[in-house]
Amino acid sequence: MTVTLDPRRAWRLTRRAAPLAALAALLLTLTACGPGYKTVSVQDLKAASEPNRIVLDVREPYEYAAGHIAGAELLPLSQLQARLDEVPADRPVYVYCHSGNRSKQASEILAKAGKKDIRDVRGGIIAWEAAGYSVTKE
Repeated sequence: MTVTLDPRRAWRLTRRAAPLAALAALLLTLTACGPGYKTVSVQDLKAASEPNRIVLDVREPYEYAAGHIAGAELLPLSQLQARLDEVPADRPVYVYCHSGNRSKQASEILAKAGKKDIRDVRGGIIAWEAAGYSVTKE
């Protein structure tokens, strides 16, 4: 048995279904392609208590020397891709920069490289100092 659909009726069905199909595709894309990292505040970083966490400063060496979060490791964004193997995949990694732009880029790179627990520190060192937290030059 063959069923033939009137072309006008088929057009109407397609027109009605298209927005729903587009919405479904958008929802699938958004849920499947999340950033792969979390965004946290400087207060979250300050309160972090994981003993094996890494605090990664992705600014340039001269910025790091001017003042950084105590215990932070320097790995400039400009070198990150070439040095990905230096960042463990199984430890929480807090990433910060000056204002949050480079740390977001670095977090995306780390997540795409398969690192699992990446936390982009919103606002960077500016937010850290604005919250009254100290920096070190050691």
